[in-house]
Amino acid sequence: MTLQAKLEPIGTALAAIVPNTYHYWRPSKITPFLIWAEDGENGLEADDIKAEQAITGTADYYTKSEFDANVDSIQDCFNNLGLSWRLESVMYEEETGLIHYSWDWEAL
Repeated sequence: MTLQAKLEPIGTALAAIVPNTYHYWRPSKITPFLIWAEDGENGLEADDIKAEQAITGTADYYTKSEFDANVDSIQDCFNNLGLSWRLESVMYEEETGLIHYSWDWEAL
């Protein structure tokens, strides 16, 4: 499977939940918004070739709403895509007034 084929479904599925979803960076300041990106791999080499490549990445969701229902929808999305994932942190950013959820994920 190509790298593009592994990544495109992630962006498409997240954008269906959060219309303001961006890959790598956000061009506007509209909230809520989600930024996702791949950041590496966990791979397996065999017989001098890459036998398996799991892509790792992050998803960061920013909202003004406490108990935002999109959080559960994002996690359901990860499960539905068959991703391994972990909610890495949740923090309130005083300088922006936003609640920031951050996940690490892995796609095989």
